Amino acid sequence: MKIPVIRQLFQNTSPAQLETTLEVLEAFCEFRGVSEHEVDVAGEMITNICGALEVHQMVSEGAAEKDALNAFGQKVMGSIDR
Repeated sequence: MKIPVIRQLFQNTSPAQLETTLEVLEAFCEFRGVSEHEVDVAGEMITNICGALEVHQMVSEGAAEKDALNAFGQKVMGSIDR
């Protein structure tokens, strides 16, 4: 998870575009012959896309962009600490 990447995805892509990309990456990970490294890279991209989608949701509910990004980062860090 990289907050600067999530910010860029949030600012430059619509939720519909993110959903489509997410579907493609998930399908890619299921192909035979995809290496573990490629799955790891796709997994990192999926995490960032999901973060951007969550930020879009929070902003649509009235949160400021900065607050939504910080809240998402704290949520992820909190789940890692458990």
